[in-house]
Amino acid sequence: MRFIRALYIRKVFFLYWSIVIGVYCLSFVWPIIFPIAHIVLMVLLALVVVDIMVLFLTKSKVKARRIINKQLSLGDRNTVRLQISSKYKQPISIRIIDELPYQLQIRDFEHFMFLKPNETKELRYEIEPTQRGEYDFGDLNIYVSTVLRLIERRIKLPLHQTVKVYPSIFQMKKYELQVFSKTAIFQGIKKVRRLGNNNEFEQIKNYVQGDDIRTINWKATSRRGELMVNQYQEERAQQVYCVIDKSRSMRMPFEGLTLLDHAINSSLVLSNIILRKGDKAGVITFSDKLGAQLPAESNAGQLRKILDTLYNQKTKFMESNYERLYFGSRNIIKGRSMLLLFTNFESMYALKRNMHLLRKLNQQHLLVVVFFENTELDEVSKMEVAKTKDIYFKTMARKFALEKELIAYELRKYGIQSILTKPQDLSVNTINKYLEIKSRGML
Repeated sequence: MRFIRALYIRKVFFLYWSIVIGVYCLSFVWPIIFPIAHIVLMVLLALVVVDIMVLFLTKSKVKARRIINKQLSLGDRNTVRLQISSKYKQPISIRIIDELPYQLQIRDFEHFMFLKPNETKELRYEIEPTQRGEYDFGDLNIYVSTVLRLIERRIKLPLHQTVKVYPSIFQMKKYELQVFSKTAIFQGIKKVRRLGNNNEFEQIKNYVQGDDIRTINWKATSRRGELMVNQYQEERAQQVYCVIDKSRSMRMPFEGLTLLDHAINSSLVLSNIILRKGDKAGVITFSDKLGAQLPAESNAGQLRKILDTLYNQKTKFMESNYERLYFGSRNIIKGRSMLLLFTNFESMYALKRNMHLLRKLNQQHLLVVVFFENTELDEVSKMEVAKTKDIYFKTMARKFALEKELIAYELRKYGIQSILTKPQDLSVNTINKYLEIKSRGML
């Protein structure tokens, strides 16, 4: 039974078989070629027997292993490597079908490879996960054929393994390098001068052009005979929370990821920067009720805790309950903190319904509301008008875009910081806002 299950007939066999049938059919017209048809049939059967003997009379002579990181990065291209070795004494052609996780929705995975005797080759392919969670890779199916290409032998290698897809680790490392490198400004990260007074004294240094004249140390200047200024460092150990809305408004897709996925990726990136800057990072999620609650800390294992907290967060089809968030934050957050609220207000009505709670949060903490531009509507608002119907579409798209700008204006009117951003610019804009607030000593 195993032999039958592993035996596959290739298209070439049916091509040769059709030739044999054709010769037999011609023999009815020209009987002289009837013996030739017999010879062709015998040769074909002999080749099939030889092909089967070469492929099946020995144990599995193809070995393989799958090399993949145990932690994959959401929304990024992750490399999978297959190392395949042939122990056959003759060249073989193989067809490779890997059993990929269902979340990838790849139905046509198939690769071909030619292996010489005792040769090892490596196949690389990339996957781009769009959902967080566990991904199960199944067995590796290898279909082996000889140079005759009449028969295939299926070799099923048990390479089952489970990997976890976490928020974008690649983005976290990339933005960490950008923030702490001298070329950060060329990568979209702004270098903001310190303008506030909420800083700790670090040292006295020589005055250089661009230093704040208010920091001149006149005593040190008189002693040294040249201008000296006090240098300050940003106050450390301040609390910063990423507050993530998991309601239905965050299910909107953009480039294969939901807005929640973009918010989670950005929260991980920002939390890493916060911890590197010496501040405390924490996470709160909510929808119709409070979800994950990770108090802000700055210890060595905090980033790992944040990663594990964000790993399995999912959107819900419920409305956001800002009242629960407000009263819950009073119990969770001790002391004044910066709250970066990742949400998505689509209308002024939705904002005004919760404005009184946002204002209360802003009185106790420094609230930054992060919400998203609808990039698809932006494209509609810029399209060429060909019909009357297009005018209606363009007008409505512009109306929704303008309403987003009015929401940002309404928040500023009540002293609430806001970021209106495209999903692809979310990480850069949130990092810049954090660095700006730190430099101005607003917290």
